[in-house]
Amino acid sequence: MDKPLRIVILGGGTAGWMAANLFAKRWLPAQVQITLMESPEIPIIGVGEGSTPSLKRFFQTLELPEQEWMPQCHATYKANIRFVNWSPASGIGEYSHPFYSQPDVFNERYFFTNCRTRRLGLDVVTDPEKFFINGELARQGKLPIAPKHFPFKMEYGYHFDSQLLGRYLAGVASSRGVIHHHAKLAEVLRNDRGEITALQTDAGDLIAGDFFVDCTGFASLLMQKALAVPFNSYQHQLFNDSAVVMPTAAITNPPVETRSTALNAGWCWQIPLTHRTGNGYVYSSQFISADQAEAEFRAHIGMSNSAQECRHLKMRVGQSAQHWSHNCIGLGLSQGFIEPLEATALHLVQLTIEALMNALDQHQFTSAGRDEFNRTVNNHFEGVRDYIIAHYKVNTRGVDNSQASDYWRANRENKNLPESLLQILDVWYRCGDLDAELAQRKIKPAFNSASWHCLLAGYGAFPPLAANQPGQHKGDLYYEGKVKD
Repeated sequence: MDKPLRIVILGGGTAGWMAANLFAKRWLPAQVQITLMESPEIPIIGVGEGSTPSLKRFFQTLELPEQEWMPQCHATYKANIRFVNWSPASGIGEYSHPFYSQPDVFNERYFFTNCRTRRLGLDVVTDPEKFFINGELARQGKLPIAPKHFPFKMEYGYHFDSQLLGRYLAGVASSRGVIHHHAKLAEVLRNDRGEITALQTDAGDLIAGDFFVDCTGFASLLMQKALAVPFNSYQHQLFNDSAVVMPTAAITNPPVETRSTALNAGWCWQIPLTHRTGNGYVYSSQFISADQAEAEFRAHIGMSNSAQECRHLKMRVGQSAQHWSHNCIGLGLSQGFIEPLEATALHLVQLTIEALMNALDQHQFTSAGRDEFNRTVNNHFEGVRDYIIAHYKVNTRGVDNSQASDYWRANRENKNLPESLLQILDVWYRCGDLDAELAQRKIKPAFNSASWHCLLAGYGAFPPLAANQPGQHKGDLYYEGKVKD
């Protein structure tokens, strides 16, 4: 490469600034020139305020210590996601999905064995938080930070103020050589091959580039507007398309977990930050109106008589048919969105950025790796999609006429399931080896076998208990056919 590749990122927000920082860490100062252009008139949505452990790797890659960035973003630790009232007919009021850490390698096999034993009808313990260290830490309200002499690596995510995180990452990127341009897009210029050559601002300036990254949110100004890349909707599989949000006061001792509570036509998140608590109701407009959703949401968070206004948001769930088209990639909401149930938005952003950087490095900054990149990112999205759909498919709300609603029945009766998800559920219900099923897949699944076991065991997705139990009783752990005290 004779001269630096010019990468232009359109749109800031967390996704844009994550890309700018990772590009800068990998390629500046010699190989690439990085420009981020954003309009000061367009605010970020600012409600995706939880992460998976991949964000921990992001900050480690950038060498940004927690004691520096977390206070500036009012961040807290996240070891677990707690699901409340998703499967009441199973007798399970709530369950945990702990983040997998290195010490869990010792108990994982016992958890899998117990789950398989329970699928055979035997009464054994299958509560995920009793097998995984982060589940127990969350139950006790303890931070997932180990002392220096602890010989194992702990994994965890974060809760954070997304507005402040974007602002913080902007400052870091600018200090490391990223050019920050405040301007509003007026026109996208393309050559006769359809490639983008420059962005024209409303002031008449031209920002030329060799490669463009679309971080313009659901507007998708480059990928879907300029390049006309089709969008594949998941609406027939995931019904939620709206959200209503409102912050409340901070919790005195914030828990180290996100709380997701099933409501009449969706679910409500609770995200504890140091200065406030984030709350939002994700729902389907097919089953409830915006006014009805707001009333239910306010009642749930105890704000029915509050004069504080709620924000209403619309979501478009699915993914672009291509994530890299011509010389442009979509990133964040512009490439697709799968609802925030497992906080995977930034996880997918990070995986996309890393796949792009690897493709460009491997193929000398050409488009030779585009097809493989598209397959990889598409598979990541589909893996997340399958896991999220499963939360709705296996729900038991209304099975025993308790907490019944058309929404939950429609989800449970939905026949529009991907074949990849049907295979997983078939292995589970036929008492097969779910770990082996996931391991044989060509692309590493977005959620590992432990996560799938947590979900299905947490929902109580088991057959009725067999008669004439062999002496076990609740509270025992069943290890490889033997009862342990």
